[in-house]
Amino acid sequence: MAHNGAVTPEDFAALLTPEGRALLDSLRDHDPAQELALATRLRREHPAPLVSAALGQARLRQRAVAKFGAEDAFRMYFTPGGGEMATRAPVASYRAGRLAELGVRSVADLCCGIGGDALALARLGIRVLAVDVDPLTVAVARANAEALGLADLIEVREADVTDVDVSGYDAVFIDPARRGGRGRVFDPESYSPPLSWAVATARTAKYAALKIAPGIPHEAVPAEAEAEWISDHGDVKEAVLWFGTEPGTVRATLLPGPRRLHTTDPLPDPDAGPVGRWLYEPDGAVIRAHLVAEVAEAVGGRLIDPTIAYVTADELRPTPYATAYEITDVLPFGLKKLKALLREREVGILTVKKRGSAIEPEELRRKVKPQGPNSATVFLTRVAGAPSMLIGSPAPVA
Repeated sequence: MAHNGAVTPEDFAALLTPEGRALLDSLRDHDPAQELALATRLRREHPAPLVSAALGQARLRQRAVAKFGAEDAFRMYFTPGGGEMATRAPVASYRAGRLAELGVRSVADLCCGIGGDALALARLGIRVLAVDVDPLTVAVARANAEALGLADLIEVREADVTDVDVSGYDAVFIDPARRGGRGRVFDPESYSPPLSWAVATARTAKYAALKIAPGIPHEAVPAEAEAEWISDHGDVKEAVLWFGTEPGTVRATLLPGPRRLHTTDPLPDPDAGPVGRWLYEPDGAVIRAHLVAEVAEAVGGRLIDPTIAYVTADELRPTPYATAYEITDVLPFGLKKLKALLREREVGILTVKKRGSAIEPEELRRKVKPQGPNSATVFLTRVAGAPSMLIGSPAPVA
């Protein structure tokens, strides 16, 4: 082990030996709460550095199930940061599918991390050069290609991505590191490598996809790029700048699906008006892509406030791009009033949503102490500038 508790490439190599693999397989269902006693017992049979590396890896695998699914996660290898930064498997598969549809047969994957995107590309028969500068990360990416039977299609190279010649590849995929020593980095020029370098490299390729943070300002999107915001089960995961596809297109993609909403000519912001019977909560990818007006038009709706991304309408028109709620009450914000109303209706299952309110959902739930067999959703928001509470329930799904 390295002195700071991190795994060295040597410790990681020991995990790939028959002894290391067997030890790791035996820890698949271990309980991290029992780790101390388990470590003590295992150290009687195995070298201490191997035990530490295996326990650390077993924890990372358990955590990775949410992103990669159990079948892959328990065969793969991770670094602590690499597991967090890796693309969620359904998103990587979707993006790889878009490249395959473009006829791409080879990709230079720059800043490949533990190889999540390279694996998704190779599974579609695409040849991948996966590049990273960190020796441990490279060892992990190589082990993952082997573990999933894709080593014939994935060449993993340890190098500075800015030194790599990508001219022989159909497409370039770049996922710059968005975390520094102090955590998440928000300025695209502080990415590693900087966004300006990634864009310049993208312009040299026939096709390119740059993975960026979903909070990127729209004015930072190059004119010749397509900008796509992707959500998975309602959680916004990333934005992608595409080069060589549809310049100027803005797209919201919802997974599973995919369901795609896109335009090259965004509508002006819709008017605001009184709260109707139905409230629509647009998907986060729709909001990030600035396509709320397109949803409002589709449902014949209006905003509840010029600054809030909630759409309201008088009739129900289901849309895949927003969740509809039937609203029973529109009240000025007030805890006492809310508490009395919930008690009267015997609401014990309370979903709290907020947009444009400083109140935290957990704090509200603690203060109103919901009790009873019924359920309700409360929206803490602003209506025509005034702090308000909207109470309702999800619309029946057709």
